[in-house]
Amino acid sequence: MTENFQFTLHKTDGKARRGQIDTPRGEVRTPAFMPVGTAGTVKALYPEQVRETGADILLGNTYHLMLRPGAERVARLGGLHDFMDWQRPILTDSGGFQVMSLAKLRKLDENGVTFRSHIDGSSHTLTPERSIEIQKLLDSDIIMQLDECVALPAETAELERAMELSIRWAERSKKAFDDAKGRALFGIVQGGDDPQLRSRSAAGLVDIGFDGYSVGGLAVGEPQAVMFKVLDDILPELPEEKPRYLMGVGKPDDLLGAVERGIDMFDCVHPTRAGRHGHAYTRFGVINLKNARHKDDPRPLDETSPNPNARRFSRAYLHHLVRSEEILGAMVLSQINLSYYQELMDGMRNAIESATFDQYSMAVRDGWARGDLPALG
Repeated sequence: MTENFQFTLHKTDGKARRGQIDTPRGEVRTPAFMPVGTAGTVKALYPEQVRETGADILLGNTYHLMLRPGAERVARLGGLHDFMDWQRPILTDSGGFQVMSLAKLRKLDENGVTFRSHIDGSSHTLTPERSIEIQKLLDSDIIMQLDECVALPAETAELERAMELSIRWAERSKKAFDDAKGRALFGIVQGGDDPQLRSRSAAGLVDIGFDGYSVGGLAVGEPQAVMFKVLDDILPELPEEKPRYLMGVGKPDDLLGAVERGIDMFDCVHPTRAGRHGHAYTRFGVINLKNARHKDDPRPLDETSPNPNARRFSRAYLHHLVRSEEILGAMVLSQINLSYYQELMDGMRNAIESATFDQYSMAVRDGWARGDLPALG
């Protein structure tokens, strides 16, 4: 175990990168996918089940945890790791995205954002300093600067205003962080789909100096091609020796394309949310278990999956659980989806190590394109 945050880049294959983040609470193999534990739990799963899927690190959400149960309460109870019984690394986001998307009656100014809780209407103020304080109280291993995220499409003037504000907030976040031992602070590149604004944001953040660099403001309504172009433009401007994190992304095809362009870290609620809605991610692509074609199908979801539940339960049974809205259906499919995401990340890591990333990516996409076999009978 290391006493400090470290990132080591082990191998590259084209722009794809294989590395490792070391923290006092353990290592994170990259490329890495972080399951989202929004309110102190990855929905429908025990912590040990999340770990069994292959996850090295989780994401916790500052906005939700500050509202309930409260950061000070979590600190009194030993920090988020003990509170949710996850003793490996945790990254917390800054709360900015949720404030912009969920909060009621928000008011943004230079100091921060004042908003009313979507839970009970209570008033709160989130500043760069308060965001860092909350994340320290939660005892996060990787802390994010507070930023303003603008949904796309947006006018250039609005993107520029939010980007410049985010840089000023990055400076304040860095001062509030004060090189907390054993922790890391990441800056967030903003600027929407404007390459010049993105470049200015990246240069400003690199000048301030962070332990890692995130690309924010994507997966907010733009087509995948726009997201990939932003990554093509901006990633060469970020330090090679620091980890690169694409926030809030995404579906398996997004992950493949982003790793191909040089991203090291991801988070997204999609795999667990999809599981709760009856969708399973597999080497065949996504399978909608609400579909009636599965109701008499005795085959397992995927007999070659490393996840035992994908081999254990029949498609007919999973269809029954989903259609009956049984809790077990959400639990099983959420775990299967997270397992597939981690299997995909592991496959990409191995392919980069063996310099076969292009072949691996092509084989995976071919499997999705072929799709599932027709149901029996």
